[in-house]
Amino acid sequence: MQLTFFGAAGEVTGSCYLVDTGQARFLVDCGMFQGGHEADLKNRHFPLFDPGSIDFVLLTHAHIDHSGMLPRLAARGFTGPIYATQSTMELLDVMLRDSAHIQAKEAEWEERHPHRNGHHEVSPPLYSLADLEQALALLQPVIYESMLQPQPGINCRFIDAGHILGSAIIETWLDDGDSRNKIVFSGDLGQPGRPILRSPMPVDSADVLLVESTYGNRLHKNLDDTLDELVRVIQHTLPHGGVIMPAFTVGRTQELLYLLIDLTRQQRLHGLKIYVDSPLALAASEITMHHTELFNQETQQLIAWAQQHRDRLPDIRFTQEVEESMALNDIKSGAIIISASGMCDAGRIKHHLRYNLGRPECSIIFSGFQAEGTLGRRLVDGAKLARIFGEEIPARASIHTIGGLSAHADQAGLLDWLGHFKHAPRQTFVVHGESATAGIFADLVSSRLGWNARTPNAGEKVSL
Repeated sequence: MQLTFFGAAGEVTGSCYLVDTGQARFLVDCGMFQGGHEADLKNRHFPLFDPGSIDFVLLTHAHIDHSGMLPRLAARGFTGPIYATQSTMELLDVMLRDSAHIQAKEAEWEERHPHRNGHHEVSPPLYSLADLEQALALLQPVIYESMLQPQPGINCRFIDAGHILGSAIIETWLDDGDSRNKIVFSGDLGQPGRPILRSPMPVDSADVLLVESTYGNRLHKNLDDTLDELVRVIQHTLPHGGVIMPAFTVGRTQELLYLLIDLTRQQRLHGLKIYVDSPLALAASEITMHHTELFNQETQQLIAWAQQHRDRLPDIRFTQEVEESMALNDIKSGAIIISASGMCDAGRIKHHLRYNLGRPECSIIFSGFQAEGTLGRRLVDGAKLARIFGEEIPARASIHTIGGLSAHADQAGLLDWLGHFKHAPRQTFVVHGESATAGIFADLVSSRLGWNARTPNAGEKVSL
C-alpha cells in the first residue's frame, strides 16, 4: 500500500492524496491551489497521475481548495464515483459553478486588457461548464456515520468535522489480503464551540493519520474578545464610512450573518444595513437553512428568536445582478458589505476594495485564513499598495483581523482532537499548513504526545 501527497503538503491549498492498495487506487480530495501565479501554474500541471486509473474519490468538504479540480479530473478521464455528504453535494453545485464562472470572467478580462494582466499570455479557464456537469454527475451521497464499501477490501466512514456544512473526517479501513490498515483523513477540523455547527467528532484510533495544521502554530482569540472587537470596529466605522468583509461564500458568510443577528438580539448593535454581494451566497445560505439538523443548540435557539422578532432583525439584502453590485459603490457610509472571495483574489470583493481600500474612513475586516500569495494576505501583512484590476490602490482603510471566527481549529483545538486517540498512530503526517506552521505543529505532536509525526513533501510517496 502506498500514499502519495499531491497537494496541501507544506502549504494550505490544493488538498489531494492518492492511496494505492494494489487492488484499488483512490483520491481523498481533489483541490485547487490558491495564491497567485505559482498556484496557477500548479493547477495547470494537474494532474500528475493518470485520472483514468483512479477508481473513486472521497471528498471531505466543498471548499474549492479541496474540491476545485474535480471537473478537470473528470475532463481528463476519471469516470468513477465521487463520494460526499448530501449537503456537500448541494454546495458543490454552487461552488464549482462559481469557480467556473470566475475563471471565465478572469480570462475574458485578461483578453480585453493584455497589457495589464501581469503575464505574457492569457490563461484559459482550467475547465468548462461541460467539464463541471460531467463531474457533478459522478457524485454519490454518503450519510454521516454510516459504513461505505466503495471497493472490496475498502470500508469508509464519514463523520462530522464541524468545519463547514457537510464537512467530514474520513476513516478508511484497507485490507489487501496481506495487511490491514486504518487511515484517517482529518480534512479541515472546525474550532469547537463556534457558531452554527457542532464541534468535530472524536476519533480514537488510526494506523496512519493525516491531520491538518492550518493554525497549528497559534491560538485563536476567544469568541467574547472577538465579538467585542467586531462591535467596536462596526460602531466606530459606520457613522462616517463603510465596513467591507471579505468572506467565503460557504460557511463564513452564514456565520457572519449569524453573529450580526445575534449581536442585534443582544442589543449590542442596532439598525444594521447589510449587503451580501456574492452571486451564489443566497443559494449557499438557502442550502444551509435546509440542513438545520446539523446546527448546534445555540443556533436553533437564535432561529426561534428571529422568527418571533422579525421587526428587530438587521436589514439584510442579497445582491444578485451586476447592476445591484455596482450600485453599492455609491454607498459611502452606514453599510456593511459582505462579499466573496474570502482571500480577495477573485470575485466581487475586488471591486469593493477598489472603491473603498483607499478611503481612511472605511474598515476592512478579515475573518478567515489568508493564504500566502493572495491579495488578502498582502493586506493583512501590511501592504501599503494593492494592485487591483491593473491599478495601484493605496491601502488607507483600517485593516482588522478577527481571528476568533476561524473555521479551523487552532493549536489547542487540534491537540484536543488528537487527545481522543487511545493509542499513537504508527505514522502521523501533518498536512494542510504552511511549511513553517506544519513543522511547528509536527514537532509539538512529537514532543507533547510522543507520536511519530512529520510533515510530508509535495509529491512524496510513502509505504504504509
